[in-house]
Amino acid sequence: MSPNNEKLQELIRSLRDQKLTVGFAESCTGGALSAFLTEQPGVSDIFLGSVVSYSNEAKVDLLGVRRDTLMQEGAVSETVARQMAHGVRRQLKTDWSVAITGIAGPTGGTPSKPVGTVCIAIAGPGFEDSRKELFSGDRKSIQMASVDYAVAWLKEVLDKK
Repeated sequence: MSPNNEKLQELIRSLRDQKLTVGFAESCTGGALSAFLTEQPGVSDIFLGSVVSYSNEAKVDLLGVRRDTLMQEGAVSETVARQMAHGVRRQLKTDWSVAITGIAGPTGGTPSKPVGTVCIAIAGPGFEDSRKELFSGDRKSIQMASVDYAVAWLKEVLDKK
């Protein structure tokens, strides 16, 4: 399963047309969203970078995620995703940011957060939102579904601005 290239091209055009920059904070996708974007030539005008914060310590140290939030809600929560999005936006000084945290499996799931649970957040000028989704399939499928979802959702948000 590979990400939706057509949606990505639409997102790149939208960012360029609006002269906006973006950065990512990725956990369960391990940089897949960043890799997908940087496969496209010439995106340095819109993409400023990413932080792959796989561990809780990296989330705290690099993105400013609050320890108490991690302790109370766990790394896979909409609150953590929002804090990751704000942290990477602040660190990279981007207009927009996307954060993804979740459980790609095949292990690590719980009854309340099964494998495939993914929280995605977007932050931008006057905008902040997060969503919790449940994707199915193997590890790679869950990661790619997360990337596709993030690309499509950011494009949708930018279209409304």
